Amino acid sequence: MSAVLWQRTEGAGLALGGLLIAALAAPGWGVAVWLAILLAPDLAMLGYLAGTRAGAALYNLVHLYALPFLLAAAGVALGSTGLIAGGGLWLAHIGIDRALGYGLKLPSGFRDTHLGRIGRES
Repeated sequence: MSAVLWQRTEGAGLALGGLLIAALAAPGWGVAVWLAILLAPDLAMLGYLAGTRAGAALYNLVHLYALPFLLAAAGVALGSTGLIAGGGLWLAHIGIDRALGYGLKLPSGFRDTHLGRIGRES
């Protein structure tokens, strides 16, 4: 199996783990809240309005595995199920992206990622 396929498989596993964390921490949240939190990290794409280098940096910062883990850990330390669930959903978002082949962005353009080029070739 190629390294990219391993990374995509890892992403799928982390997505499932993040969803499980969120479900266990905050099972009473509605679908709308879950979807909003799951999609929120993609707001980092707005960084591309400042150029490809700034856009890639902001997008990559928001799509690092470490940040949702730190948020969930802060939730554990503070006894906040909301922070734990938010970290789990954020982690799930990143995992889903990686499983689908959307990797960390290169400064050359949004379609250029560490997992390869995304989208259709014109």
